[in-house]
Amino acid sequence: MITMTPLAAEKIRALMQEEKDTIGLRVYVKGGGCHGYQYGMALESTTSEDDTIIQEGEVSVIMDSQSAPLLVGCEVDYADTLQGSGFAIKNPQAKTTCGCGSSFSA
Repeated sequence: MITMTPLAAEKIRALMQEEKDTIGLRVYVKGGGCHGYQYGMALESTTSEDDTIIQEGEVSVIMDSQSAPLLVGCEVDYADTLQGSGFAIKNPQAKTTCGCGSSFSA
């Protein structure tokens, strides 16, 4: 359903160790951005009944029921370049994306 690169998994594990009570990374989609949908990520300490949880190595990826269909086939990556560092989501379902990569249309 959703995968992550080894570098992203390593960075998420490091962030989770800094935050007590963290059980995984929530990846979600919300309305907004320049193309209709916007990605979001947050370290999570609880889950809801309708969440989908995918185990990627030592990291649990948590998605709510509305976001999960829009995230099928996605890959979470982490880049550390001269231009900056951060997480990026590669979504094969995205028909268009904005220049910064944080929003998309499906």
